[in-house]
Amino acid sequence: MSVNQQAHTGPPYGQPQPGYQGYQQPAYGGQPLPGVPQSQYGAYNGPMPGYQQPVPPQGYFSSLGFPSKGSPVSLNSDTSSLAPNFIGSLRAPPTSGAPPPASGVSLPSGHLTYSQFGHGDVQNGIPASAAPMQRPPTSQPFLPGSGPTPVSQTSTFQQYGPPPASVQQLSNHMAGMTIGSTSASAPPPAGLGYGPPTSVPPVSGSFSATGSGLYTPYTASQGPPPTSVSQGLPLAQPPFPGPPMSTQRLPAQVPGFAPPPSSTGIGPSSYPPTTGAPRPPTIPGPPLPGQTVAGPPTSQPNHVSSPPPPSTMPGPHPGPPMSGLHGPPPPTHPPQPGYQMQQNGSFGQVRGPQPNYGGAYPGTPNYGSQPGPPPPPKRLDPDSIPSPIQVIEDDRSNRGSEPFVTGVRGQVPPLVTTNFLVKDQGNASPRYIRCTSYNIPCTSDMAKQSQVPLAAVIKPLATLPPEETLPYLVDHGESGPVRCNRCKAYMCPFMQFIEGGRRFQCCFCSCVTEVPPHYFQHLDHTGKRVDFYDRPELSLGSYEFLATVDYCKNNKFPSPPAFIFMIDVSYNAVKSGLVRLICEELKSLLDYLPREGNMEESAIRVGFVTYNKVLHFYNVKSSLAQPQMMVVSDVADMFVPLLDGFLVNVNESRTVIASLLDQIPEMFADTRETETVFAPVIQAGLEALKAAECAGKLFIFHTSLPIAEAPGKLKNRDDRKLINTDKEKTLFQPQTSFYNNLAKDCVAQGCCVDLFLFPNQYLDVATLGVVPYQTGGSIYKYAYFQLETDQDRFLNDLRRDVQKEVGFDAVMRVRTSTGIRATDFFGAFYMSNTTDVEMAGLDCDKTITVEFKHDDKLSEDSGALLQCALLYTSCAGQRRLRIHNLSLNCCTQLADLYRNCETDTLINYLAKYAYRGVLSSPVKTVRDALINQCAQILACYRKNCASPSSAGQLILPECMKLLPVYLNCVLKSDVLQPGPEVTTDDRAYIRQLVTSMDVAETNVFFYPRLLPLTKADVDSDSLPAAIRNSEERLSKGDIYLLENGLNIFVWVGVNVQQGLIQNLFGVSSFSQISNALSTLPVLENPFSKKVRSIVGVLQVQRSRYMKLIVVKQEDKLEMLFKHFLVEDKSLSGGASYVDFLCHMHKEIRQLLS
Repeated sequence: MSVNQQAHTGPPYGQPQPGYQGYQQPAYGGQPLPGVPQSQYGAYNGPMPGYQQPVPPQGYFSSLGFPSKGSPVSLNSDTSSLAPNFIGSLRAPPTSGAPPPASGVSLPSGHLTYSQFGHGDVQNGIPASAAPMQRPPTSQPFLPGSGPTPVSQTSTFQQYGPPPASVQQLSNHMAGMTIGSTSASAPPPAGLGYGPPTSVPPVSGSFSATGSGLYTPYTASQGPPPTSVSQGLPLAQPPFPGPPMSTQRLPAQVPGFAPPPSSTGIGPSSYPPTTGAPRPPTIPGPPLPGQTVAGPPTSQPNHVSSPPPPSTMPGPHPGPPMSGLHGPPPPTHPPQPGYQMQQNGSFGQVRGPQPNYGGAYPGTPNYGSQPGPPPPPKRLDPDSIPSPIQVIEDDRSNRGSEPFVTGVRGQVPPLVTTNFLVKDQGNASPRYIRCTSYNIPCTSDMAKQSQVPLAAVIKPLATLPPEETLPYLVDHGESGPVRCNRCKAYMCPFMQFIEGGRRFQCCFCSCVTEVPPHYFQHLDHTGKRVDFYDRPELSLGSYEFLATVDYCKNNKFPSPPAFIFMIDVSYNAVKSGLVRLICEELKSLLDYLPREGNMEESAIRVGFVTYNKVLHFYNVKSSLAQPQMMVVSDVADMFVPLLDGFLVNVNESRTVIASLLDQIPEMFADTRETETVFAPVIQAGLEALKAAECAGKLFIFHTSLPIAEAPGKLKNRDDRKLINTDKEKTLFQPQTSFYNNLAKDCVAQGCCVDLFLFPNQYLDVATLGVVPYQTGGSIYKYAYFQLETDQDRFLNDLRRDVQKEVGFDAVMRVRTSTGIRATDFFGAFYMSNTTDVEMAGLDCDKTITVEFKHDDKLSEDSGALLQCALLYTSCAGQRRLRIHNLSLNCCTQLADLYRNCETDTLINYLAKYAYRGVLSSPVKTVRDALINQCAQILACYRKNCASPSSAGQLILPECMKLLPVYLNCVLKSDVLQPGPEVTTDDRAYIRQLVTSMDVAETNVFFYPRLLPLTKADVDSDSLPAAIRNSEERLSKGDIYLLENGLNIFVWVGVNVQQGLIQNLFGVSSFSQISNALSTLPVLENPFSKKVRSIVGVLQVQRSRYMKLIVVKQEDKLEMLFKHFLVEDKSLSGGASYVDFLCHMHKEIRQLLS
C-alpha cells in the first residue's frame, strides 16, 4: 500500500470528535497532561478527516500515535495486531528531539487488549484505578475523525475507568516496556497495529532493560517512529527463563524503526539454510475443531471455511471469557505491580511454553505469581489482522481528493484502487509506470539483504481518463529527436543544459552532447532553458516524438496496418451458431476500426479467411459484384493465392464484404468436417501481410485441437496425473518448438495474433497460445460456448479488441541512470537480444514488467532515473516514439526502502515471476521460493528497522502489511494450487493472462472485490462499501456481488426477502431463481436499476467483459464461488489468511533465529 500519505490536516485535537459522543475522553481535549512536558509546538493536527478513531475498544491498543514535536514518543510504533477495522496510518510530522517523557503517562479510556492470542495476561498492565472506566461499546464502528489521544498516553489493558489518578503510578510500569500508542495524536485504530506511514524516519528508542523507568529519547535526527506495524501476532515463544516477572523488566516491542544498522543485517547469507527446516508445501493446518487454542472466544463463530489458527498461538488468556468484546470487565484483583505491559496486544516473552514449540504445555500458563483461572480457548480474530478493505478505503479518503502531481522525485502514488487525477510535471503518470519501491537501495548488498525486488510495471500505451491530457506529439522535423551521443537516451526533463545552453549533460550516462543549432535556446538565471514550459520533452514525464525515416524498417515509412479475420468453419463452430454470430457482428464492427484522432475514416485495411482442414481466401475487391473464394488445400506449404483484392478498404468494398459475411454461414451450414489446422492459418496471415508490406493483426476464431495433418499438428497430451510431480511443468510448456519459430517470424513482420478460443474439450492453450503471447497479442477463451449465455461476453470482448488503441511493429527499450540496469522482463513479447523488447503489436491493456539490478553504487543525491522508449507504428501508419521518464530516490537506510514500497506492484511482479517459474521448476518449488522470499523481506525489516521486541510479535512494515494476505492469494491461485475442477487449459490460460496484466488487474484478480448489493444506496451513484473475502462476512439475508476481472458472481442468500428477489430477478421466490442467467433481467424498479448500473460500472473498469454467474446459497455452483473467498481455507488445500499469517510468522522467526 502506498504509504506516502501527506500529513493531513484534520480537526485539531482539542475538539470533540464525531463518533464518540457520550464517552468520556479523559485527558483528551488537548489539555496538558499532568507530568508531561509541554511540547513546544502545537499538537499534531490529527488524522485525515473522514477517519473515525474512537478509543480503541477495550483492549485494543490504540495503534500507535504519531508523536508531535517535542512530546514524549511511545516507541510503540509497531502497533498491536489487534485493533479491528484498522484504518491506515498517516504520515507523522518529523519530530525533532523529544525530551524524555516525564514519569507519568495518562491512558486513554478503556483499552481492552484484544489479541487473537491469549495475552500475557490482562494483568500485565498498569494498576487499575479505583474509578471504573467507561468503555465504549466495542462493536461501535470506527467513524472518521474520532478520538484523539492525549499527548502521551499508554493504552492499558483492562481498566475501564478514567486513567489512574496519579500519573506517577504509571511510571513504574513504563520501565522497559513500550506502551501502546503513547503519542500525541491518535492514530487510526490499527488492524494489526500499524505505525505511522512510511515516510517517517527511524527511531532509535532503545529501552533500558534495567528498569530505570525512562527510555532514551530520540535525537532530532532520528525522527518519529516508523511505519512499522507490529502486527502483534504473538505466535509462540519459548518459556521465558529468569526471575518472576514482577522483578524483571523485558524490553518490549518498541515501535519505531530502530535506526537500521547500516552495516549489519540479515543478508541471505546469515540466514540458516532454508533447507534445514523443510517447509511443508502447505501451511500447517489449524487445529481441528476439537483442538483448542488459548485465548478468549470471539463473538464470531468459527466458520467451517476458516478453521481456527494453528496451534502455534500463545497461551491462554487468563481472565474472564469475553464474548467478542462485550461482557463483564475482567476480574477486579489488581494487577501485580511491576508487570510488564505487553504492548501490541502481543504477549511478550512472559508466557509458558507454546505448543509446537518445544517445551511441555502446562495446563496453566506460568505467569509469575498471577492468579486467575485459565480462560476458555479462542481463535485468532480476523478483524485484528490487516484488512485490504480498510487499507483501500483509507487510501481513498486520504489521497483520492487531491490530484497526484508528479513533480517530486520518488513519490509513492495513491493505490490503484483509488480514483485520483494525475498532473504530469516531469515524471510519468503511475498509469504508465508503477514501481515496487520508489526509494531504492544505494548498493547491491543492501538490495540483496532486503530481498525486495526492484521492478517497474510499465504500460506504455495506457488509456487515460478523459480529464487527463494525452501525451503531446513533438515533431523535430528531419533531424528527429535530440538524443545523448553516447547512450542514445532521449531529451527529457532531467537533462542538464550547460555552457549557456550550447551543450547538455546526459542524466543517464553523464556524457556531454552539443545542442543542435535548431534546438538551441538561452538559459534563465536558474540554468533552465527559457522555452522550458513550451517543450513537452523538457517539462513533462511522458510525450511522443514523430520518428524520422531512420527509425523505420528498411529506411522507408510504413504502410497503414491491416486486420485479417480468420474464422474456423468446422462442424463445432457452425453448429454452435458461432460462425453466424461472428459474421453478423463483423458487418457493423468494421465501421469502428481504430483511427487517428482527426481522421474521417480508419486507414486500416481488412481481409477474410475461413478454414477447417483447408483454407479459403476471399477476394472482396470493390469492383466485384460478388466475393470470390480461393481454396488452398496444400497446407504444408502455405501461400496466399491472391494479392489484389485480399486486403481492402472497408468503405470502398462495403457491399462485397456484406455479401461475403451473409454467404459464409450458408456456405458451411451443412459441413461435416470436424478436424482443423492451426499453424497454417497463422502462416497464411503472415504471408498476406508480407506481400502487402505492412504490419497488422490476425483475429483467429478457433474451436478445437488442431489434429488434421499439417505443420503444427498437435496431439492430446492432457494428463492430470502430472499435477504435483516434477513433470507438471510440461503442462505449461508448448508440445513442439514449431510455434516458437513461427512467433519469431510473425514478430519480424509485425504480425500480431489475437486468438478467440471456443473449446468443448482440451485444446492445448499452452501451445496454441505461444504465437499470440510472443507477438504481444491476446487470448480470449469461452469454454463450452453457448450462444444464449456467452454471446454478450464474446461480442463485447471482440468489439473492444477490434477498437482499442494498438501500436504495431513495436520495440521498447528501458534505459537507466548509472548504477542500475534492466536485467529481466516479463510480459507478452519476444526478445532477440538482452535489451530490446519486441512486439508485433502492443495494445493499451498490455504491460511489460522490468526488473532492475545494481551494477554500481547509486547516490542519495542524484537518485535513479528510468526512461522507457517505445518505437511503434500508429494505426494510421505513422512511426512514433513514446517516451516515459521516472525519477526515483535512493537510500542508504533500509527503513527508507521499506517505507516507500508499493505492495500491489510487488505482488504483480511476484505473481509474474512465479508464473514464469512453473515453466522450468516444480510448482512446489515455486511456491516455497515465494514464501521464502517474502519471509526474508519481512525478516530483514524486523531485524533492521523495527525496534527490538519479543520474537512472539509479528511486525510488518506499514506499506507491506497486506503482503501476507495478497501473497497467500497468489499461492492459492489456480496456476500454483489447482483445485480438482481446474483444467490444464485453464491454468495455461490464466498463466498467460496474468503475465501481461497491469497492477489494478492483478489486484482484483488475486483479491476479488466483494460488494453487499443489499446495502447499496439506490439514490446515489456510489458503489456500496466492499467487504472482506470471507464466508463469515456473508449474511443469509443479503445479496452480494463478487468480481475478479474475469467473472462477476451474484450470490443470493437463502433468507433474502421475497421483495428483493422479485425486484432483482423478476421471480417470486428463491427456488425460482435460474442458475442459467447470464444477464440480470431489466426491471423497472430502483433496486434492479441500481444493481445493473453497478454491474455496468464494473464492466467498464475491466479490460475484458466479465461473465455474470448467479449463485444461490447451498447450490452446487456455490463451491465455485467459495473458491474466490480468498481469506478462507480453499478446497485445493490453500491456507486461510489467519493460518498463513501464522505460518509467515513462523518462517520469519526461523530466519531470525
